Amino acid sequence: MTPGVGRRWGGPLALVLAITGVGCAPAARPLVGAPTRAVLPPTVISTVPTVLRFTWQYKDETFEANGDGAVRRQGPDRARLDFFLSNGMAGGYAILVGDTLTVPGIDLVKRMLPPVPLLWASLGRLAVPPARDTVARMDGDTLRADLGQLRGRDASGADGRAWRLAFTGTALTRVERIEDGKVIEWMSRVPGADGTLRLQYVHERGKRRLAIAVSDTTIVEAFDDAIWRRR
Repeated sequence: MTPGVGRRWGGPLALVLAITGVGCAPAARPLVGAPTRAVLPPTVISTVPTVLRFTWQYKDETFEANGDGAVRRQGPDRARLDFFLSNGMAGGYAILVGDTLTVPGIDLVKRMLPPVPLLWASLGRLAVPPARDTVARMDGDTLRADLGQLRGRDASGADGRAWRLAFTGTALTRVERIEDGKVIEWMSRVPGADGTLRLQYVHERGKRRLAIAVSDTTIVEAFDDAIWRRR
């Protein structure tokens, strides 16, 4: 057994990163809702050591693979992801500490993982780079905000890179990376009616798709410090 990966805890939890069709990067739409000065809700990861077990599928234009794995997560800013290919084949791992992502070994893991801000978004933590401008709007119970060098506009008309965020209540539900008015890639986190949490990661321009289904969550006493170091 991998160190720090314990047995099942609590009720079933499914995080589904669904495969969806992608193509050319679509244009970002103008930010909707009423202007607001609301502060972005805080996003933190519990300091309690937690393990999420999952199965995964990856597909791009030239390659596809699947298998299982686990995420070991500990706040405020540590996570380790282990991936194993199906049929008992070797896999790989990634270590995420703050804004540093280390991916030793096979290129597959590097190929399929989103960049750091979207990887943290998949775990419910907001970690986009600092931005000069912020525009926020409230649409029902959803707070939407654009961050970047907006120059009096929202991300749909901004020059260069911008980030678009969505919070439902206090929960981070979507992060988009927008460049020159085009949505390049995004991560969404939408709770299902059955209490599950559904996630999607899509790289629109690169036509990359990743699907993850977390089958259970485990709380453990502690993680060995060695799991945060490159082997």
